[in-house]
Amino acid sequence: MFAQASAASPHVVLGIDPGLTRCGYAVLEMTSHQNIRAVAIGVIRTPPSSPIHERLAEIHCEMESLLAQFKPDAVAIEQVFFQNNVRTAMGVGQASGIVLALASRAGCAVAQYTPSQVKNTIVGWGSATKDQIGHMVQQRLNLATVPQPADAADAAAIALCHCSIAPFIASRDAAIARSTR
Repeated sequence: MFAQASAASPHVVLGIDPGLTRCGYAVLEMTSHQNIRAVAIGVIRTPPSSPIHERLAEIHCEMESLLAQFKPDAVAIEQVFFQNNVRTAMGVGQASGIVLALASRAGCAVAQYTPSQVKNTIVGWGSATKDQIGHMVQQRLNLATVPQPADAADAAAIALCHCSIAPFIASRDAAIARSTR
């Protein structure tokens, strides 16, 4: 899931905050735990007035383009397990499915994190606000401003979460593999 990054080969993580109207993305390059830089942060937008199949096709196209352009080692995506609005939950689920399938097909390691995991990792508190997340993303990535809209900052937080957690998972998995030999 995570190869140790070195100065010669940075580890590239694509963070995704899935959504049908706004799908946030962030590409981070990590050369060490202390050296993580933002390569690209933005939002894929689809018009709510368009039919859902066209919107999903647009997300598919844009995601393929991001994967081809940045060639991430890993894709980290927010795992949404609860929504008050069923229609919103369906759209988020459909957008997530596209991202998961394309990332897998591209050979990327894929990780999903719940909103509370991301908040705990980035802010240190599972009930952190959008503003707190945005400010921590700005600080951790040494950005001049908080990424806007919030979907872009959330995607960067998801990628940062992966940069923080994945090395521990890789170490655990390596230890388990060694112990079963």
